[in-house]
Amino acid sequence: MSNTTTTHPVVHFEIGCRDLEKTTAFYTGIFGWAPTPIPQASLLNTQSPEGIQGHITALGHEPHQYVLFYIRTADIEDSLQKIEAAGGRKVVGPFPLPDGRKFAWFSDPEGNMVGLTT
Repeated sequence: MSNTTTTHPVVHFEIGCRDLEKTTAFYTGIFGWAPTPIPQASLLNTQSPEGIQGHITALGHEPHQYVLFYIRTADIEDSLQKIEAAGGRKVVGPFPLPDGRKFAWFSDPEGNMVGLTT
């Protein structure tokens, strides 16, 4: 394992569900996470300086149940080109976020879905 610092850290997680209130109550009740409701989602503060923050989303369409982690990248389009060249597939995006960043989903060659964000 190399001691070099990665330029693509895992920075966020997302849990998909059909029932936002029930799923939010499940995770916050067990782990003590603090939810902040937003349209179609609950932002999650894991209340720890360790690890990453995330959110629970009820998309209202397929896929309903999923778990994603997001990898930060400086150039989302370039990363998607590299992913596709290596046998992966773009699933959605890139789409703009309200804060000016972008996100996209891709699947690896085995079909695992992963997120990218800038």
